[in-house]
Amino acid sequence: MFNHVNNFKPFKKHLCLSTPTMHQECFDYIKEAYETNWMSTVGANIDEVERITAEKVGVKYCVGLSAGTAALHMAVKLAGICPGQKVFCSDMTFSATCNPIAYEGGVPVFIDTEYDTWNMDPVALEKAFSIYPDVKVVMTAHLYGTPGKINEIKSICNKHGAVIIEDAAESLGATYNGRQTGSFGMVGCLSANGNKIITGSAGGMLVTNSYEDAEKVKKWSTQSREAASWYQHEEIGYNYRMSNVIAGVIRGQFPYLEEHIAQKRAIYERYKEGMQDLPIKMNPYDSKNSMPNFWLSALTINREAMCRQVLGECEALYIPEHGKSCPTEILEAISSINAEGRPIWKPMHAQPVYMNNPFIVKDGNGRARTNAYIEGGCLDIGMDIFNRGLCLPSDNKMTVEQQNRIIEVIRACFE
Repeated sequence: MFNHVNNFKPFKKHLCLSTPTMHQECFDYIKEAYETNWMSTVGANIDEVERITAEKVGVKYCVGLSAGTAALHMAVKLAGICPGQKVFCSDMTFSATCNPIAYEGGVPVFIDTEYDTWNMDPVALEKAFSIYPDVKVVMTAHLYGTPGKINEIKSICNKHGAVIIEDAAESLGATYNGRQTGSFGMVGCLSANGNKIITGSAGGMLVTNSYEDAEKVKKWSTQSREAASWYQHEEIGYNYRMSNVIAGVIRGQFPYLEEHIAQKRAIYERYKEGMQDLPIKMNPYDSKNSMPNFWLSALTINREAMCRQVLGECEALYIPEHGKSCPTEILEAISSINAEGRPIWKPMHAQPVYMNNPFIVKDGNGRARTNAYIEGGCLDIGMDIFNRGLCLPSDNKMTVEQQNRIIEVIRACFE
């Protein structure tokens, strides 16, 4: 189907979307854990990761956990979510953002996205409070390392007496008005998953300024053991504590965070410059107020440059058209040269598991799930971005030559 890209030689080694960038210090700290036999969920590596993370984010306390999802689950418990209780949640995000709400029996109410940052729309959030004035928790994510309009969201939440759980899993090192993401809410949740800006292969961190909340999470994450010489349990606990071995990898990564961000930004800027004359837009950010960590570079195709594309639940079809393209065609073209792209996160309200949950848009009536864009206004911005967008190879070990070939393949899709 892509005769127009057949002249491009495939990469000998698969070019991934984003992979860990390892450093000698990571191995040194793992070796230290091994040699001192601190291989469980206590040790110097965990202590140091918690200290460094709290210092970097600009909060008082950090609790090292097994995953970012574990941090989000603990945050939901801290917020006291009960069965049937509604929680306002980012819509265009990974499912790990909202699943912990369901773990506790809560009901995610999805808030539509805005074009400026691809994050939660403050206007739609304000509308949501007018519909559900009793909601007291907002779960907001910073997509692909780009800060959302967190000051506006925080102001709205303060007005309505709601707390913020900040999903900063993708945005470690990103700032809004000079302040680190993860520091704006009641708690912030970070991830050190294998493809994040720094990694432990797994792991996550919950950050907070509350000593009481930090201590609760430490207790819950170690099976809620009471202070007794035997195993005493007065509430349900979880096996969520970070391993000292995993912490060694994260500890060795932290000194390179700013270097990784600089490399990711260079990738973003090369894509932007190399495709500036194409009918596309790179994932946006508020350059006056925020600085992303540029974890993933992504784009959307202008509506007038989209060829016909149909997205089903598990399959996609398109009709090639001269001078036009679509995410499906570009992703297939990238794959044909042994490189990896990815669709934009499909909005949560359009996922079968959540399709009956409330979904709030800033204008219009009803739930548009497929043909998102309506002339004269956008009913469902998240689905519009999903239909027209894709994530590009963003590995910070990618060479300039490799990236240039990706750009050439994308350009060929519009020929």
